[in-house]
Amino acid sequence: MKTVTEINAKRINAFVALLFVIVLLVLNVYLIYWMAVKEAPEYLWIEIPLFIVTLISFMGFFIVQPNEARVLVFFGKYIGSVREAGFWYANPFAIKRHVSLRIRNFNSERIKVNDLHGNPIEIAAVVVWSVVDSARALFDVEHYENFVAIQSETAIRALASEYPYDAPDEDVPSLRGRPQEIAERMKHQVQTRLEIAGVEVNEARISHLAYAQEIAQTMLRRQQAQAIIAARKKIVEGAVGMVDQALKMLSEQKIVTLDEEKKATMVNNLMVALVSETAAQPIINTGTLYQ
Repeated sequence: MKTVTEINAKRINAFVALLFVIVLLVLNVYLIYWMAVKEAPEYLWIEIPLFIVTLISFMGFFIVQPNEARVLVFFGKYIGSVREAGFWYANPFAIKRHVSLRIRNFNSERIKVNDLHGNPIEIAAVVVWSVVDSARALFDVEHYENFVAIQSETAIRALASEYPYDAPDEDVPSLRGRPQEIAERMKHQVQTRLEIAGVEVNEARISHLAYAQEIAQTMLRRQQAQAIIAARKKIVEGAVGMVDQALKMLSEQKIVTLDEEKKATMVNNLMVALVSETAAQPIINTGTLYQ
C-alpha cells in the first residue's frame, strides 16, 4: 500500500480572488447588457464560456476554521492540505474534504478479558487523541474514527492480559497497583497501532477496573484475607521488637535478673498482651513467677 503524507496545498488569499471573480461577474453583466442594446446575439459564443468560467470560479472559495484542515483532491489525486485558518481560494475543480484536528476523547465500553493469571476482569479506558496528518487519516485507513475505536479496544485487551489485576508484592507491576506505569504502557501500545492513521495519542488511562461479577465476591474475600495476613505480620514484627527491647532494658538497667525460664514466661505474657485482638486483663502476682 502506498502511504500518503500530508503536504501544503497551493492556495491564495480568497479576498484577492474574490476581486477577480467580481470583475468577471461585472464583465458578464455588461456584456449581456451590451448585446441587448446592440441586438448582437452573435456574441453569445463569448458570453456563454465567460459565464461558465465565472460560475466555476466560485467553487474555489473555502474557509478553514482554527484546529481543522481541508484536504484537496484533484480528480483522484491528493494535491495538499490547508491547515492555516482563514478565507482561501484554491483549484476550483479540487474536492475540499474537511478533517478536524481538535483533541477528542474515546471512551471504550467495559470489556471482559482475562488478566495475566487468567482471572476474568472488566476494564475500560479513555484515550485522548487528535489527527496530526490529515492525508494519512483520510487515505491510509478506512474511516479513521472507527479505526481509532477498534484499535484502542484491541490495545486495551492486549494490555490487560499482560498484567495481573492485583499483586501481593509491591515490586510486581499490576493493573491496580501501578496506574501511572500502566497508563504509559497503554499510551505506547495505542500509539503504535494508530501511527498508520496519522493520529497522535495524548493520553490513555484506565477509567474502570474490577473483577468480573462471577468471581468478584471470591476475590474480595481473598483480598480481605491477604490484608489480614499482612496486618498480622506487621503486628507480630512490632511485638517481637518491643519484647526484645523490654528484655534488653531490664537487663541493662539491672532492674531484675531473669533466668531463661522467667524470660520465656515474660515473653509469653508480653506477646499475648501485644498480639491479642482483645484487651489483655492484667493479673497482679503477689508471690513469685513460679506461683
